[in-house]
Amino acid sequence: MSSFMTKAILDFFIAFGIVLGGAMIGGIGAVISLQPPTQTMLDVSDRIKIWALAAAVGGTIDPMRVIESNFFDGNLSPAIKQILYLLFAFLGAHMGSELVKWVCGGSRG
Repeated sequence: MSSFMTKAILDFFIAFGIVLGGAMIGGIGAVISLQPPTQTMLDVSDRIKIWALAAAVGGTIDPMRVIESNFFDGNLSPAIKQILYLLFAFLGAHMGSELVKWVCGGSRG
């Protein structure tokens, strides 16, 4: 498998795992602190998505620098790859959040 697809798949599953794991551990913390775990898991999964995206791609500034420097130098291929890495990480974080919503009994009203 190409290194691009390998990194894209890893970014997807890292973001997915961060959201899913954070929500599950947050739910355990809610039970310990006598809070409703379902609501806590839903809140955590929504709040942690952006952090999962940043962690999956390796930071918040470096990917943007790669996009900016390559795009303005006329090298579109590295910039497009970086945008696709961000997209895969976003999809992983979003799917993790949707799975938590599904497990917790649907969407919030």
